[in-house]
Amino acid sequence: MTQEPIIPIDRVSDLASIETLAKAARDCVDTCYDRMETQKNQCKFGKSGICCRICHMGPCKITKRSPKGVCGADADTIVARNYLREVVGGSAAHSDHGRHLVLRLKKVAQGNGGGYEIKDEKALRRAAKDYKVESAGKSKEEIALDLANLFLDEFMRQEDPLVTLSLAPLKQQSCWRKNNIEPFGVDRMIVESMHRTTMGVDHHYENLLLQSFRTALSDGWGGSRIAMIVSDILFGTPYPVKSDANLGVLGENTVNILVHGHEPELSEMLAVVARDPELIAYAKDAGAEGITLAGICCTANEILMRHGIPIAGSFLQQELAIITGAVEIMIIDVQCCMPSLPEVAAAYHTEIISTTDMAKTSGATHLAFDSDDAISSAKDLIKRAVDNYKNRDPSKVAIPKAQSPVIGGFSVDAIKYILGGTFRASFRPLNDAIIAGRIKGVVGIVGCNNPKAKTDAYMNILTKELIRQNVLVLKTGCAAVASAKEGMMLPETALSDAGEGLREVCEAVGMPPVLHMGSCVDNSRILEAAAEIVKEGGLGDDISQLPAVGVAPEWMSEKAVAIGTYFVASGIDVILGQPFSIEGSENVKTFLNEKTRELFGASFHDCEDPYQATAKILEILDEARKNLGINKKQERKLYDMKDRRELNV
Repeated sequence: MTQEPIIPIDRVSDLASIETLAKAARDCVDTCYDRMETQKNQCKFGKSGICCRICHMGPCKITKRSPKGVCGADADTIVARNYLREVVGGSAAHSDHGRHLVLRLKKVAQGNGGGYEIKDEKALRRAAKDYKVESAGKSKEEIALDLANLFLDEFMRQEDPLVTLSLAPLKQQSCWRKNNIEPFGVDRMIVESMHRTTMGVDHHYENLLLQSFRTALSDGWGGSRIAMIVSDILFGTPYPVKSDANLGVLGENTVNILVHGHEPELSEMLAVVARDPELIAYAKDAGAEGITLAGICCTANEILMRHGIPIAGSFLQQELAIITGAVEIMIIDVQCCMPSLPEVAAAYHTEIISTTDMAKTSGATHLAFDSDDAISSAKDLIKRAVDNYKNRDPSKVAIPKAQSPVIGGFSVDAIKYILGGTFRASFRPLNDAIIAGRIKGVVGIVGCNNPKAKTDAYMNILTKELIRQNVLVLKTGCAAVASAKEGMMLPETALSDAGEGLREVCEAVGMPPVLHMGSCVDNSRILEAAAEIVKEGGLGDDISQLPAVGVAPEWMSEKAVAIGTYFVASGIDVILGQPFSIEGSENVKTFLNEKTRELFGASFHDCEDPYQATAKILEILDEARKNLGINKKQERKLYDMKDRRELNV
C-alpha cells in the first residue's frame, strides 16, 4: 500500500520546518513524520497501559474476556506498575545528568578540573548556605568539595530523607511526611521502585502510585535540583542574553556545528573554544568564513542562556537540521537523540559523532569526550568539522531564512534582579502584581514535541491565549524553543500580545511575558520560583495555594511523566495535551485525576485542545485567587505626600 505524501504545513508550524520537510521529500529522506505515518495504528493495549511484559509468563494483555494476567495481576496493578516504571525512567535520566555534574564539581574542587572551574562563586556560597555547609574561612575549593560530597550523599542516602527537600516550603514538607512519600537517596528510590514493579512484589495500585510520587520527588527536589545548582556553580548562573532561534541561524559559508543532547559539559567547552582565533583561522584556511556553533533540543537551551549561542531547533528538528545539507557535524550525547540520525546524515556530508560511552548509536562515529582534558577534546571536534567542510555539496544545501530573536536565561536569581535591582532583588513586585490582579497567575509550559500532533501548534496557541489573559508564562525545554522560534520571548511581545495588566508589569521592568528558564532539567527552576513566591508572602503558605499551573502540551518522554508527577506532588495542577498510558484502569485514572487533590492539593487534567486547556487553566487560577481572597481587582490609588507619611515608609 502506497503511503500518502506528507503535507508539511499540516505537520509543522514554523516556516523553516515547513521548507525543510518539503526538501526531505524531494531528497527522498525519511523523517520522524514519515515514520509516524507507518506507526499510525498503534497498539491500543500499550496506549491504555494494560500490556504487561514484566515476566516471561507473558506478555499479557487485559481484555473483558481476559481480565487478569497469567500471574493474576489485574488492570489496576499492571497500569500502576507501568506508570511507576515510566517515572523511574524519567527520574533516572535527569538525576544521572545531575550525578555527572556533581562528580565534575568534585574533581574541580580537588584541582583536577580538566579545564573547568568554579565560574560563579556567589552561586557556590548561596548553595552552601542553603545546605548549611560551613563556609567561613574556607576557600571556594574547600566549600565546593564539602558541597559535592553532600550532593553525592543525596544519591546514596539510605535511611534519611533528602536534604534538598528542605528547600521546599515547610507546609509542603509536612504534606510529604504525612503521606509517607519523602524520598530517601535518589539511587535507593530508583532501585526500590524497580524492585517493587518486579513480578510478585507490589500489587496494590495505590501503593505503587504513591511510590511514583515519592520517586519523582527524588528527581524534582533531588537529582534535577542538584543538576541545576551545580551547573550554575560550574558554568555560571544564567542572566538574560539575546540570540536567535530556528534553522536560519546556520551559516551558508561557515563551518556549521550542532550540539544535541542534554549534558552541558561538552557543549559548554565547545562554546568556549569555538571563539578561539586559531580555530577561526583554521576554518578560513579551509575556505569558510568562520565557525557557527548552534544547539538542538535541551543542549541548545543550556548554551543559549549562558553564552548566547543560537538555537537551531527543537527535538523534532534534529533530522531537519541535517536535511539543510549545511551541517558539518552533529555532536550528540544523551537523551532525545534519535537513532535515525546516521541514516538521515548518509544522504549528505554530515558526520554524526556520539561522545558518551553509555550512549552509542549505530552508524555514528564514536569519539568519547575526555572531560579530564576538555579543551583539547573540544578543539579536536571543531577541527574535525572544519576538515569536513570541503565535502559539503552545494547542490544539496538549502538553509531556510526563517529565524527569530530571543531573550533567554531567566534564572530565579535573574528574575529577582529584574524585579528589584541589585539592592532590592526579590519577588515582591511579582507577588504584588498577582495580588493586585494585574497578573492573574503563573503558568509553566514544559516538555517535548510529539509528531502525533502538529509541531508547536498547541504550545504557541496556548501561550498566546494565556498572555492575552494576563498570565505570566515560564518555559523550559522544547516548549521554550517553540516560543523562541515564534518570536514571543521578547519584551516587545508584551506590547503587542499581552493583556493590559501583564503588559504594564512587563513594560515597567523590561521583561518578556514569556520567560525562557532553561532546559528540561531546569523545571526545578520553576519549583524554585514557586517556593520563592510562597516565601515572599501574601499568596499562601504552600505551593498548592498559589495561582499556578503546569502544562505539558506535546510531551513524549518518560522524563515528562516524572516531571508532571513531581509537579503534582509539589501542589501544582498539571494539564496534559495527551493522556498518560493509564486509560485501561479507572482506579488509576481516578487516583491521578482526583484523589491526588486530597493528598497534595493538585491533580492531572487531560486537555487535548489548547483552547480547552486555556479555559481549564483560567478556571484553576480563578479558584486559587478566590481561595486566597484576591479574586477582585484592586483599585489603583495615586499616593500624595500626605498618604505616604501615613504609610510611614
